[in-house]
Amino acid sequence: MSPNPLIRDNENGCGRLSHRRLGPLRRLVRVGAAIAMAMAGALCLGLIFGCSHNMTRHPASAPLRDINAVLADHDKELLAISGVVGVYVGLLSDRKTPCLKVMLARKDPSLKRRIPREIEGHPVVTEVTGEIRPLK
Repeated sequence: MSPNPLIRDNENGCGRLSHRRLGPLRRLVRVGAAIAMAMAGALCLGLIFGCSHNMTRHPASAPLRDINAVLADHDKELLAISGVVGVYVGLLSDRKTPCLKVMLARKDPSLKRRIPREIEGHPVVTEVTGEIRPLK
């Protein structure tokens, strides 16, 4: 005789699960399997829709206009900030990505906070150059 009450020994001495005693357990297994399948399906759909959503849209910060046109439209408002002495188109430290460079007269954290980090999707980088005066 098997020590487990759910297992019956048959005439050959091999253990066999009792169907009468497994009734509630079978339903539980079926419900658990159905829940697992539903969750797996939901996960797959989420991945499919999530990936297709990212592929069809442009990143929020992707530049839509040429950087020179953006500079031409925003140079006066940047130069109007006290402490900004110049603006130009430059490159990030990777030497590939164009950016807007803002030249500052002095190192001042409050001044730097007034400069946007990005304009129309183009990164903005500040650099301290000091005062710029015309030559005589």
